[in-house]
Parts: sequence; structure tokens; C-alpha cells
Amino acid sequence: MGELRKDYILNRYVIIATERGKRPHQFKNEVDNPMPKKDVFGPGNENETPQEVYRYPKDSGDWKIRVFPNKYSAVKPEGNNEIKTDNEFFTFSDSYGHHEVIVETPDINKSLVDLSVQEISQVFKTFVLRINANLNDPKIKYVTVFKNKGLGAGCSIKHTHCQLIAYNLVPINIIDKEEAVAKYDYDVYQKIINIEKNSDRKCFENKTMVGFTPYASRFPFEIRIFPKRHVLKLDELDENELMDMSDILRSILLKLKELNADYNFYLHYGIKNMRLHLVVCPRLAKWAGFELATGTIINSMPPETAAEFYRG
Repeated sequence: MGELRKDYILNRYVIIATERGKRPHQFKNEVDNPMPKKDVFGPGNENETPQEVYRYPKDSGDWKIRVFPNKYSAVKPEGNNEIKTDNEFFTFSDSYGHHEVIVETPDINKSLVDLSVQEISQVFKTFVLRINANLNDPKIKYVTVFKNKGLGAGCSIKHTHCQLIAYNLVPINIIDKEEAVAKYDYDVYQKIINIEKNSDRKCFENKTMVGFTPYASRFPFEIRIFPKRHVLKLDELDENELMDMSDILRSILLKLKELNADYNFYLHYGIKNMRLHLVVCPRLAKWAGFELATGTIINSMPPETAAEFYRG
């Protein structure tokens, strides 16, 4: 029998529909992005993108990571960033912000999963540099770093890349988590981590990080990575912690590769209360009318079964 489950701290519910469930291999995705005629993100085609804002190694012709503004930006650093309300119900501002593309490797034949732990750690270091660079703009309130992998996750470009959007608003998802954490007189995430480290939902653990499928998972095979110590932001992690986070992320992606799964991941960092964490959301099922009507998600893959797959 299925269950209605509530998120650990948020007022958000899912239905774990075990009777509709499939075995992990039955989620395998057969669709992939076709190889493009021209690799616009690749070496030799740098003139096809806006002028880069960062590359690693710096001042090197043979770059390994390259960052540039998104040619089709969702936000732009122009206009009025102040949010105001007219006639009681109409709140707006110009779509002020910065939208960047972070190309993780010059090789179009590689995905993030094909990089070494050291190389993935360097990608995280690039996130730190670009988050901090964008927060230097006093009009920016929050910087979201995310990855869309595959057509089912909203990605139309074959060459692997992440994105960054910095804009003039603290997202409601962050506000909700910040307010939920503040209601507790103890470190609520620490307690959740301590429980899940010893539960059927634990997937990966190393010296400084733990990865588990959340109790009220919204997506089949959804998984989160938390640092074991309380940190708000990515730049608070030391070298070993970045390597440990990279190691678990690579382990996750290796398992998702078995399913040829499209996925999104995103980084949530705290403002005052919320512990930094990385969320990986495989896109192996579609939300339909019930989800849109109610906000309650039906997930046909129990997180306990998903954790068995990750551990296997």
C-alpha cells in the first residue's frame, strides 16, 4: 500500500504510490541528445559564444573549464532591479540579473560523470568563484547554480554544461527552508542527517558528506548530498570537503548512467539558517494533472527502493 508523506520540515506532501511502482531498470531512458553538426561550446568555437568571464586554467589557450554569459539570457544586468507593487495585486521589476554558462570540459564526448573526482571538484571551485563574483553586484540577492542534463531535463545542447542565474530576489524555496529551519531550537538538518545515516534511505557516506534519498522524494531516484558539519555556503567547504562532495556526486551520476537518466541538479545555500546541500532530481517521470491541481506529487519509486539501487 502507498503512503502520503510530508517533507521533513516543509509543508509539502508527496504520495509514494508503491502499487504503481516499477523496478529500477524499468525506468531506463532510451532517448538521448543527438550529436550536433557544430560544437559551439567546444575549443576553436569560442567566437560563437559571448565573451568569456572566466576560464580554468587562467590565461591558458587549452582551457578545461570555461564560463561566459548565456547568449539567450533569462535575465540581464540592466533596468530597474527594485521590486514594487502597483494597484495592490501587480508586483514586478525588470528581470535584472546575470545568466552564465559553465562548460565543464572541452570534450563534447564527455559528460560530468566522465570527469575525475578532482575535475568535478574544480567545477565546484568554479561555482564558488562565480557565485562570489555575482554577489559583488549589490543588486543581486541570490545566485542559483544548476545543471540540466538531457532533453527530459530541459537541455537542448549536447555539450555538457551547468548554468548560473543571479537575480534580484531570494527564491521562495530558499525563504521557505530558512523559515522552517528557524522554527527549531536545535540544528534540525543535523538531526535529519543522523537519522538518515542509519536508515534504509542512506546511499553514500564518506568522511565529510552523506547522500540519501529523501523520505518524501518528489522524483524517482531523487537524492541529496549534505555536508556533515553545518555550513551555509559552498565557499565554507575546505579542499577535502569539496573532494568528498565531488566523490559522492560522481557515484550518483555513475548509477544514473545505468538508466541513461536525464536529470537536474541544483545547489541550495543558506542565508542565515539553512545548511548547504546539493539536490539531484532524475527526470524519469512526468508530473500530470493531479500534481498541477494539488501541488502533491505522485512518486512511483519509493525512496527506500531507490536507495537500494544506489547502494547496489
